[in-house]
Amino acid sequence: MKIALIGDGKTGGHVKKLHGEKDLMVFNEVNKPTAGELKKADVAIIFVPGVAAGELIEPILESKIPAAWGTTGFLWPEDMPERVKAYGSRWVIASNFSLGMNIMRKCLEAVGQGSELLKNPEFHIHEIHHKDKLDAPSGTALKWKEWLGRDDVQISWNREGDVKGVHSLHVKTAAESLFLKHEAHDRAVFAHGAIWAARFLYNNPGIIPGMYSFESIIDLAFTNPT
Repeated sequence: MKIALIGDGKTGGHVKKLHGEKDLMVFNEVNKPTAGELKKADVAIIFVPGVAAGELIEPILESKIPAAWGTTGFLWPEDMPERVKAYGSRWVIASNFSLGMNIMRKCLEAVGQGSELLKNPEFHIHEIHHKDKLDAPSGTALKWKEWLGRDDVQISWNREGDVKGVHSLHVKTAAESLFLKHEAHDRAVFAHGAIWAARFLYNNPGIIPGMYSFESIIDLAFTNPT
């Protein structure tokens, strides 16, 4: 599987280490991708800041190769799913490519449903990331709120040093507290998940064209574990 890696920074660099450079085409601010060059790859993995994502849409669309987007802080155009589908392509969009985070998703869904048994529960999500992260709260924190299925959730955040990502949930009542926590120790976990998602798209060409969340691809893998 030949990967077009767009963005070889902190996380993209781990894609290079994990996948190896033999079957890798690297693009960045100096070497920007074109549709023609991208067509030489089987899949694309994108790890760029949200401010850089817009200019990549057209060449990736025109290449028609599957793509795994690890970009946060970017507001996707409303017609993006229809455009991806019209090009016959398949994109996975993730705020967090950690496979372990999807275990947390199941836990959060269970907590959200089970909290109906609690008396006046309060929900607080706190996240910590590195000082250069631009979006706040993180896309993952917003996902945690979505997975909880609750509107009455307080979200707070800190930006410190080179923290890879810490997310925690505190559910509090007058009588008890519940805690959930996920901490990324190494950015390699995000690169590993992105490679897994890209390979799954590559190995399953029958997946209907369109834009998919990472969690929906995870769920699909359970029913079609290629």
